[in-house]
Amino acid sequence: MTTQLLDSVLLQTDFPDLELHASGKVRDVYRLDNEHLLFVATDRISAFDYVLATGIPNKGRVLTQISLFWFDFLKDLVPNHVVTADVDRYPSHVKQYAGQLRGRSIMVTRGDMFPVECVVRGYLSGSGWKEYQRSGKVCGIPLPSGLKESARLPEPIFTPATKATTGHDINISFEEMCRIVDPGQSRQLRDISLKLYTTASDYARQRGIIIADTKFEFGMTAAGITLADEVLTPDSSRFWSADKYRPGTAQESYDKQYVRDYLEEIGWNKQPPAPSLPAEVALRTSEKYLAAYRQLTGRELNV
Repeated sequence: MTTQLLDSVLLQTDFPDLELHASGKVRDVYRLDNEHLLFVATDRISAFDYVLATGIPNKGRVLTQISLFWFDFLKDLVPNHVVTADVDRYPSHVKQYAGQLRGRSIMVTRGDMFPVECVVRGYLSGSGWKEYQRSGKVCGIPLPSGLKESARLPEPIFTPATKATTGHDINISFEEMCRIVDPGQSRQLRDISLKLYTTASDYARQRGIIIADTKFEFGMTAAGITLADEVLTPDSSRFWSADKYRPGTAQESYDKQYVRDYLEEIGWNKQPPAPSLPAEVALRTSEKYLAAYRQLTGRELNV
């Protein structure tokens, strides 16, 4: 079973009859026509800004299915870009790749994307914690003194970031965002992001998961401001177990922290080439992604 899982990993897509539009660390995006794109989530995993040589079984399916869950859950708050995830409803020239696409792809409406990441933080962690230690602020927002690492914030804060083509996104203030994006649209994006986060985090907490922070991406379509890309996945969010939550230290998460910890243990210098992962690390990471899906949705992933 272990060998079968590792052999089933999809690291690269190859669809000769489709036009590759973009390729990221995890997703390959194909252009179907002037109005539609095909998002395909591979099983690639990155750490410290490098894609590793080993894929994580079922990761692409988990990311896709969690995103679809949230797109549906939040659809009354903001339009989203999903057209269909049913491979049988894809255009005829796409269906020939159904075997690779099923469960890990979404046909979407193409939008004019805003050049910012809409980040919402409900807890003090990651780059926000580091900035708070230096200045008592996060993205220009003053916070109460004496907060501990992983502390719950008095209220969620909107901390946008620029989209980096390589390396890390760069945190910016809301005022800086308003110089990049129309101020009126910036305020809309902020308000929508905070509403989405509050709604989703309240639900997730009932399921035993704390969403410490997350990032949303939006574009403009005929429907107006439209939620796009991935939504509230372990790759775009920090998921913590509510049962194990203890402020004052870093928290165990459902995401790829397990992989980062392994790479730190082996002393990788964080320079290419990125190392491979042992089978047990890949499988343990896969189980963390699957656990997040099960806990959020109450369902088993049909793989």
